[in-house]
Parts: sequence; structure tokens; C-alpha cells
Amino acid sequence: MTKTVLVTGGNRGIGLEIVRGFAKQGYKVLLGCRREEDGEDVKKDIVGKDIQVVELDLSNTASVKEHMNRAMAVYGNIDVLVNNAGIMEDGAWEELDPAAIAQSMQVHVNGPFALIQQVLPGMLENNFGRIVNVSSGYGAFSENMQGPLAYAVSKAALNALTLNLANQIDSDKNVKINAMCPGWVHTRMGGSSAPRTPEKGAETAIWLGQLDDDGPSGQFFRDKKRLDW
Repeated sequence: MTKTVLVTGGNRGIGLEIVRGFAKQGYKVLLGCRREEDGEDVKKDIVGKDIQVVELDLSNTASVKEHMNRAMAVYGNIDVLVNNAGIMEDGAWEELDPAAIAQSMQVHVNGPFALIQQVLPGMLENNFGRIVNVSSGYGAFSENMQGPLAYAVSKAALNALTLNLANQIDSDKNVKINAMCPGWVHTRMGGSSAPRTPEKGAETAIWLGQLDDDGPSGQFFRDKKRLDW
């Protein structure tokens, strides 16, 4: 039976390559993006695949829940969720408006959590699910939290959310939740100096979304290798 994957921020960069990767593997792909027309534009280039656009603005939790309820009513349960959407607020702490931290937390933590709350019950009931949170080494204490404050702190919170939820899922359930760092990727967010392609940045997310039943959960990865938190 064809599995359904939802990829947030799926209309460009790493997210678009995650969409392409799952589509090539024969998944039904729900391409989540803030504006439906943006998703429809990029979808045209992926010929012959089952890709549907779902409007999801993670900056508004109520809107996320409304649109996800509508999408699940049409397409059914989600088997794989990739929380990829992100924003980069790179202001120095001296100048940083607290509202920027709140916005980063909303997009990187609150929005993903709202989606997880909606898809996880179905995963547990079906005894299958894969949740992939696209995080960053900037959010790892093991890498000294050296990134821009709002981005690093919100990604650290996403890592914490990943581990806490994984600890709460019964080990006999075939549901895995992991976080990953795509590395420094040449995208609009990563900038033109970044050495990695979006395709390379997407590889670990696609791998985590297709883990075998005995695969890991509650872990943090880069290039399919486990990292310390």
C-alpha cells in the first residue's frame, strides 16, 4: 500500500529535494508550503508523480490545524512527517527583538509540534510512522550552540522536543522520531558560499523517513551518522 509523506517547506531548497526523493520512491507526497500557488508552480516540474500541495503556514498554529484537518480528511493518515520548514533570524543578541525569538520558536517548535499532535495518533494506531525533524548542529550543545541566537535556541528546543517525544512512544510501537542536521547547504537560507547541494542536504531526511522496523529513534543525525545532542 502506498505510503503518504508530508514535507513542510517543500517548495524550495532542501524541502523540494526531500519531496523529489520521496516521490521517486513511489510515495504519495503532500508538499506543504505557505502559499498554495508556490507549491503548484514547482510541482509542475516533477512529472508523473503523485504530489499534492497543502497550504501550511507554520507561523499560525490555528491555521496549521485547520489546513491539516482538511488535508487528512482528503488524503487520510500521514505515514511520514518531515518537519523541514524553517526561518533564519541572524540578528546579534544586542539588537535582537524578543519577537524574533518567539517567531523562530513558532516555526521551528510550536508549528512542528502541532503537526505531530495531529499525525501521531494515526501512526500509533496503525503501528507505523516516521517523524523527521530537520534541525541543525547550531542547536546541539555538543557543538557549542555557536549559531545565531534565535535560530540556535529554537533548533535546540526542536532537538529537545524530538528526544522527549521519542521517550514517550512505547518501544513496541513501530513509530520512530529523529532529528537531523543537513549541513551547510547552498540555499536561499544557507547562502551562496555553502558547500553542499540541496540534494546532499536532503539525503539523511529521506533515509530517516524510510527506516526499517529495527531502526533508531530519539537520535540526532548528519550524513546518516549519529551525532551527540
